[in-house]
Amino acid sequence: METRMGIHYKMLDEEKITAIVLAAGNSIRYGKNRNKNFDIINGNPVLMYSLKAFDKNKYVDDIVVVVKKEEIEKVKEIISESDISKNIKIVLGGNNRKDSVYNAIKSIDSDIVIIQDGARPLIKQKYINECIENMNDYKGVAVGVKSKDTVKMLDNENVVINTTNRESTYLIQTPQCFRRSILVDMHEKYKNINVTDDCELLEKDNYKIKVLDGDYTNIKITTYDDLNIVKMFLKSAQE
Repeated sequence: METRMGIHYKMLDEEKITAIVLAAGNSIRYGKNRNKNFDIINGNPVLMYSLKAFDKNKYVDDIVVVVKKEEIEKVKEIISESDISKNIKIVLGGNNRKDSVYNAIKSIDSDIVIIQDGARPLIKQKYINECIENMNDYKGVAVGVKSKDTVKMLDNENVVINTTNRESTYLIQTPQCFRRSILVDMHEKYKNINVTDDCELLEKDNYKIKVLDGDYTNIKITTYDDLNIVKMFLKSAQE
């Protein structure tokens, strides 16, 4: 055991930790008829920012990239042209995000997995480290930011049902970290239920999910306008 800021952590070098980068989406809202993960920012494909972040992380042992069948060769080309040293495994994506994660976690035998949206290139080492370090106390950990706006729940006719408490309403980002064995069990137990993130699966069995403070620059590229916002953030960070 070691101590960091008064908290005891199990020595993480005893655990095998795999980073899973999701890049198999259809980019429907992106509107450019191409996978946003392959667009170029400052000479690098969007996907490469997450791969490089995990490659240099002190805890992560290896990486899995989840891609569509028709884009496997493109991803192989991107990896071959990089200076990444850690082993990268390519796994075929599923029909949705949940299926893609399941394909990835079933393809490995790691103790801990840390899941990242490939289209979220402003990932920081701080997020990766803190997610993994909190796995000694929680079975699931995610990065998130407090909602700046009031969030209302609507019915099927867009009529307000209720309003959330803004002080306790968070927008969840990635990375998200889990005990792989528990995540596999939850995927198999709730295989017929679609969710938009893996935390929700653990929530169904009342596992406590820890949310760590992220920041508002850690955006996911969803529309083409988001690409320009990311470029702006990266430029500001370099100045």
